[in-house]
Amino acid sequence: MTTIYDVLRRPLITEKTNYQLSVLNQYVFEISPDATKAMVREAVETIFDVTVERVNIIRTPAKRSVRARSRRLMVRKPGIKKAIVTLADGDSIEIFEGVQ
Repeated sequence: MTTIYDVLRRPLITEKTNYQLSVLNQYVFEISPDATKAMVREAVETIFDVTVERVNIIRTPAKRSVRARSRRLMVRKPGIKKAIVTLADGDSIEIFEGVQ
C-alpha cells in the first residue's frame, strides 16, 4: 500500500448498513485484501476527519455454483473484504447523509 486512499475501495450501502448507520453509528466499507484494522482506522480518521472507536473486519467468501453438465465449480462472484467502522458519538460521514 502506498497511500491511505488505496485502503478504502468503496462504501457498502444496503438495508442492513442503513440500519447500522442510523441506530449503531457504524459505517461499512469495502477495503483492499491486504488492509489491517490499523490501516482502516488511520484512513477513515484522516480522510473523513472523525474519531473511530472500533474497527471490525470481515472476509466474505466467493459465491460458487456447480455447472450441471461438467460438474465443475464456477465462481460467479468474487469474495471481498469489508470493514465495519464504529464512530464516536456525534461524529458522522457526509457521504452517507443522503441515504438516511
